[in-house]
Amino acid sequence: MEYRLLGRSGLAVSELCLGTMTFGNTTSEQDSVSMIHRFMEDGGNFLDTADVYVSGRSEEIVGKAIKGRRSEVVLATKVRFATANHPNGAGVSRKHIMDGVEASLRRLQTDYIDLYQMHVWDHATPIEETLRTLDDLVSSGKVRYIGCSNYLAWQLMKSLAYSDFNRFVRFISIQPQYSLVSREMDREMMELCLSEQVGIIPWAPLGSGFLTGRYGREEPQSGRLAAKTGESSWANRSTEKNFAILDEVRKAACELGKTPAQVALRWLIQRPGITSPIFGASTLEQFEDDIGAAGWTMPGDIWSKLDEISALPPEYPTRFIDKFRRPI
Repeated sequence: MEYRLLGRSGLAVSELCLGTMTFGNTTSEQDSVSMIHRFMEDGGNFLDTADVYVSGRSEEIVGKAIKGRRSEVVLATKVRFATANHPNGAGVSRKHIMDGVEASLRRLQTDYIDLYQMHVWDHATPIEETLRTLDDLVSSGKVRYIGCSNYLAWQLMKSLAYSDFNRFVRFISIQPQYSLVSREMDREMMELCLSEQVGIIPWAPLGSGFLTGRYGREEPQSGRLAAKTGESSWANRSTEKNFAILDEVRKAACELGKTPAQVALRWLIQRPGITSPIFGASTLEQFEDDIGAAGWTMPGDIWSKLDEISALPPEYPTRFIDKFRRPI
C-alpha cells in the first residue's frame, strides 16, 4: 500500500480508502470489523463513514473496530443530511454541525475526527456560518481537517475564497462521484482541485458495481444497480458508451491478469489529482477483490486506452478556451 498527502496538507493517507456505508446493513458487524482489520494489516489507514449510514450504526462499528488503534487511522465522517425529525435536524448550520459532531464522536468512541466533511451543499445556510463553525471545531481540537462532498465547482471555490480571506481553515479535500463511467467532474472541478491543491477521494469508483464485470446487458433484479432511479440506477449506467468502457476494462483485466474491479480502481489511483478512491464491499470476497487494486502499476498504454474511451466529449466553453490556450 502506498501513501499520498491529502490536498494541501501533511496528512498521509493510503492509496485506497475503505468505505463503510454497508456496515451494519448488508455487511454484518463481524465481517465489517474483519474488513477494517484486514485493511489495516495491508497498510490501509483511511476509513470513511457518515452520520447517516445505517442511522449511525456504521460509525458505531467503525469505533469498535479501531478501539485501541485510533492513532493508526485517518478517520473521516460526514454531516449534512437529516438525523432528527425537527427543523434543525439537517443542514450545515452551526446548530446541526455542533449537534452532529458530538453525536459522531460518541458513536466513534473518539475525542477527535481527522476529516470532517460536508456531505452536500446547503443552500439554506450562509457560507460564513458553516465555515466559522468548522474553524471553531478545528481550533477546539475536535476536528483536525475539513472537507466537502458533492459540491459544484463554484461552491467549492467560493468556500475556499471565503476561508482564505478570513484566515479560516480551508477544505483540503472533496468527495465526488467519479469513475470510468462517471467523469462529469472533468468539466470544471478537476482543474479547480489541481489548481487549488484540493485532494479528491471519489465515491462509487466502480460505478455502483457496473465496472466489476458481474453484469451483462440485462437489467439486474437485485443490488444497487437494480434501483429504478438515482445515480446507481440501471438506466443511468447501461448506456452504449458505458458498455464499451466495460469491454475495454475486461480486455485490460485479461491482459494484466487482474479482475475488472482491480483495473477500474487502479485507473483511478493513477489518475492525476486523485488521492484515494473510496471502495466499499458487502462481502469479504468483494473486499479481497478490491484490495487487489493496491500495490502495482498499470502500464501507460493500457491506462491511456481506458482514459481515452471514457473521456467526456469536448464541450463549450472548454473546447473554445482550449483552442486559444497559450503555450507556456
